[in-house]
Amino acid sequence: MFKSGDILVEKYQLKQRLGHTATGHQTWLAIDKLSQENITLKLLAFSPQMQWEELKLFEREAKILQSLQHQRIPKYRDYFDIDKDLGGGVAWFGLVQDYIPGTSLQELLERGKNFTEKETYNIALEILEILVYLHQLNPLVIHRDIKPSNLILGKDNHIYLIDFGAVQAQGAMTGVTFTVVGSSGYAPLEQFWGRAVPASDIYALGATLIHLLTGISPVDLPHKDSQIQFYDKVNVANYFIYWLKKATNISIEKRFQTAQEALISLQNKKATDSSINLDDSRNKFYQPKYSRFVVDKTENKLSFHLPPSAMYKMGSTSLFITIFILAIIILAFFPFSLLVLLFVHQYCKDMKVLLLENSFKIKRSILGLTYQSINGSIDDILGVFLYEGYKNHSVKIRTRKRSYIIGENLKEEECAWLAKEIQDWLYYHGN
Repeated sequence: MFKSGDILVEKYQLKQRLGHTATGHQTWLAIDKLSQENITLKLLAFSPQMQWEELKLFEREAKILQSLQHQRIPKYRDYFDIDKDLGGGVAWFGLVQDYIPGTSLQELLERGKNFTEKETYNIALEILEILVYLHQLNPLVIHRDIKPSNLILGKDNHIYLIDFGAVQAQGAMTGVTFTVVGSSGYAPLEQFWGRAVPASDIYALGATLIHLLTGISPVDLPHKDSQIQFYDKVNVANYFIYWLKKATNISIEKRFQTAQEALISLQNKKATDSSINLDDSRNKFYQPKYSRFVVDKTENKLSFHLPPSAMYKMGSTSLFITIFILAIIILAFFPFSLLVLLFVHQYCKDMKVLLLENSFKIKRSILGLTYQSINGSIDDILGVFLYEGYKNHSVKIRTRKRSYIIGENLKEEECAWLAKEIQDWLYYHGN
């Protein structure tokens, strides 16, 4: 609804939209009419389709930015809301920051720029200095979404860290619901479990530097046991190879624990450990053996089938015999039919999820009878959400219209595996 030239809260005149998402986020280059300075204005629409988690993240970003004072982080200026009567029937929230003139590293990559070892090394030093500042705050701040598009090469030739929309202050993730934040290829394994630590930002930085050196996104590089394989695609000093391997180790314990440690190691330029073990099978991101999901994945299709739990426990033949006996009980003892129906509902449900290049389908049935069938476009999927309960977890796919549970009463590792499989599929297919 907003357009160039509009003036918001009588202070900020919109100049150019820099980006937007289907979930109602917009980013604008605007002018502060009081100071006549360029500013960055982030807007969030409070629509009926919006998840509360998105508003919480937006408010958290504003709150944390107010407390940050670093020359390489855009300075917080203002936070405001626009009543729905003035916002086209939808309430809006606005976050104002300093505008950083420059170009993102992602844009430079897309233009075909080849980053040299020296350029990448200097970029690493500047980002690590920012992370040292963030991680030493009390409470510490974890960015959780370091990647080329969130790093700006300013006109002063310095690197700036932007977009704190996924930021987490220590102890902030105490609720029962969290989103899958971070970006495929850059986010480490533990982040998909909702357990980001300072070393998580180190991993994302390492993956970003690998992208700069190879020109290939980490998600498109070969992986062995979830470890990025990049060594044969770069021509850099041994110390830098060692540093990148350690920074992106799948095991948190084998990674740099703090930004300060990573910075000192990089400055010293010493490859002190040439035998990093990349074969730690304890950290492989596999489907748990106890999982009932049947997965069929090809280049153009991803499908999940969750068979009835009764079939999983008893086998299809035993299940048929059981149902036959239950049918006889229903006929002979009608008063007990409610108990039978409860059993059928609990143990005889069947679910199939199919993701294709342009569409998706969710089908639920009981004893072969379909009671829910959803068809939609892949482009309608806005994200994957994890819901954490006291003893179980669930996964939801959110579309523009509503959210659909595709895994419930799961254990933690199965929930994380399922969410990552879906997110990776959406990433590969342009969502």
